[in-house]
Amino acid sequence: MTIAADLPEFTTVPVSLGNRSYDILIGAGLISRAGEEIAKRLEGVRVAIITDENVAGSHLDRLMRSLEAASIAATAIIVAPGEKSKGFATLETVTNAVLAARLERGDAVIALGGGVIGDLSGFVAGIVRRGMGFIQMPTSLLAQVDSSVGGKTGINTAHGKNLVGVFHQPQLVLADTDALDTLSPREFRAGYAEVAKYGLIDQPDFFNWLEMNWRQVFAGGPERTEAIATSCRAKAAVVARDERETGDRALLNLGHTFGHALETATGYDSSRLVHGEGVSIGMVLAHQFSAHMNLASPDAAARVEAHLKAVGLPVSISEIPGTLPPAEKLMDFIVQDKKVSRGALTFILTHGIGQAFIATDVPYSAVLGFLKGK
Repeated sequence: MTIAADLPEFTTVPVSLGNRSYDILIGAGLISRAGEEIAKRLEGVRVAIITDENVAGSHLDRLMRSLEAASIAATAIIVAPGEKSKGFATLETVTNAVLAARLERGDAVIALGGGVIGDLSGFVAGIVRRGMGFIQMPTSLLAQVDSSVGGKTGINTAHGKNLVGVFHQPQLVLADTDALDTLSPREFRAGYAEVAKYGLIDQPDFFNWLEMNWRQVFAGGPERTEAIATSCRAKAAVVARDERETGDRALLNLGHTFGHALETATGYDSSRLVHGEGVSIGMVLAHQFSAHMNLASPDAAARVEAHLKAVGLPVSISEIPGTLPPAEKLMDFIVQDKKVSRGALTFILTHGIGQAFIATDVPYSAVLGFLKGK
């Protein structure tokens, strides 16, 4: 793949869902342009901005000024940062705050933040007044390339991650690439795991390109924008084919069944493991398990591990700080995962780089034996 010599001011990626289609705008300065872009599409809308304390400090004032300039009335609702805000307690607090602002069904919720804020805000928008408008403004790399696109929303429970939620598509996604400059190196690396995932699913040329260009992606510039746009196009194409994950949208879960189990095992403690790190370890495990089952060459797993390790991501369970439960308990979390259907273990496995597939009826004993060896 090649980089265009002159990228447009914004890159637009359409998500085609009939009368619920929407655009993803990718580029610098979009938070400052948000009011203008929203007003073009949603005339007369009022909004509730849901964000966290960290993101509010960096971006909220700029967004509020932009909305005010476009004559869009806005209420800000600020929650604690981190995965623990994706729970019933915060959901209740935020829904009550939206109702207290007297917003109507035709108004909108804006998610200003990373994946946690996007998932929580989308769920709020999906259930308040039986469905309000929704705008995603992802400020993390992970959210820009994955969770902000496709309409999956939800919160976590003691039984597992994202087990309560709804499908609720946004009306617009504004991915401001300048926001990524405020991320810590750890947060950016965690998001990069989701970028690499698209290459590993079915775009081996993209994975090859990332192996050669990942340093430029991390540094910023046109390679970063191209990596984000390529990821969004890949996800948009899958969502257009399979909005509610009844078919090949499940491929987007490469690494997630293992990763979600590890997140649950750590109690969603971000000091130990964040989502993208769990996905990184999970993708390595998925490739290793595929080799273990003689579905793929061990060379593919070694290549995935080498690349993710090179960018600074964890690649093994042993790298997670603290004590983890035994393999049998991890299996309990895997069985509870929403990607299990009628008790049958379903994993996204691979025949090699860019050759992921949906494997159903994976033997419980095979996964348990594999995990015991880790």
